[in-house]
Amino acid sequence: METSEKKQTFADIINSETPVLVDFFAEWCGPCKMMSTILKDFAAQMGDRVRVIKIDVDKNPAVAQTYRIQGVPTLMLFQKGETKWRQSGVVQKRQLEQVINQFGS
Repeated sequence: METSEKKQTFADIINSETPVLVDFFAEWCGPCKMMSTILKDFAAQMGDRVRVIKIDVDKNPAVAQTYRIQGVPTLMLFQKGETKWRQSGVVQKRQLEQVINQFGS
């Protein structure tokens, strides 16, 4: 099945009106695997209120360097291209909900 959608760049994605939660992760990272499960539940619960994307820092070193990602997992919330929130380490779903409620209006 063909799709006519063009591939969006990272800049295109984070410039949207909808808040975008970015999970900077690595395949070898244990806490990142825990975070992945939390984010799946979170994304399902939030629906269209937030877009959740994952960036593998080993496969995307330029993006990781641009945002000074020094540890994984690091979560960042963007809206209209601006960084609204950032935290490293595992973040529980309840805290993510609070972040979206605070910044993602």
